[in-house]
Amino acid sequence: MLDQFLWGFFPYIVLTIFIGGHIYRYNHDQFGWTTKSSEFLEKKSLRFGSVLFHWGILFVFVGHVMGILIPKSFYDAIGISEEIYHTMAIGFGIPAGVAAIIGLAILVQRRLTVKRIRLTSSKADFLVLFLLAIVMLTGLASTLLNVDSKGFDYRTTISPWFRSVLMFQADPSYMVDVPIWFKIHIVAALSIFIVWPFTRLVHVFSMPFRYLGRSYVVYRKRMPKNHQL
Repeated sequence: MLDQFLWGFFPYIVLTIFIGGHIYRYNHDQFGWTTKSSEFLEKKSLRFGSVLFHWGILFVFVGHVMGILIPKSFYDAIGISEEIYHTMAIGFGIPAGVAAIIGLAILVQRRLTVKRIRLTSSKADFLVLFLLAIVMLTGLASTLLNVDSKGFDYRTTISPWFRSVLMFQADPSYMVDVPIWFKIHIVAALSIFIVWPFTRLVHVFSMPFRYLGRSYVVYRKRMPKNHQL
């Protein structure tokens, strides 16, 4: 029953809250749709932590797309063997994961030790950081414990399960023999999507694309009235 709920129903509960929560938030709290930047309170740690975290997450996301959304049969068709794929996944995944975790650690340390930032942080901020830490640590642990290309193959279990969810035909049987670290990783990730609409994570959907076509803003120094040429 637990497997049926976690891998058959829970993803759709998460999807409903994720979409519905964003619609509600946008209609009722547009002024709160922001990252609540704390750069003016402290810059040095933010600069290093944010860069490591965001670039690490970006490469981790690309790796997940390549490993989960793209079927194993596609790689077989273009001549990428299991060993080659695994080497690529380890070679890029571990450095990206380590960079993201180091960046997150810097951001957590900054939020806990800089008094002005700690006082302006909400419970939701700490909850997001906690869930992110679980997702990243279990993800890295799963990768490190699966270094051997002959080990657990998530492309024949988790990947088809995830695609079955997207096709609204969730098949929990794919997840029966998945190692516990992967399961914790997935449940924690789904939990982040539940709280996402109600936290500062909504800023991900606020890319300022209009700035690309915006006219230049001209700034001129104001000269004193008694200034003489």
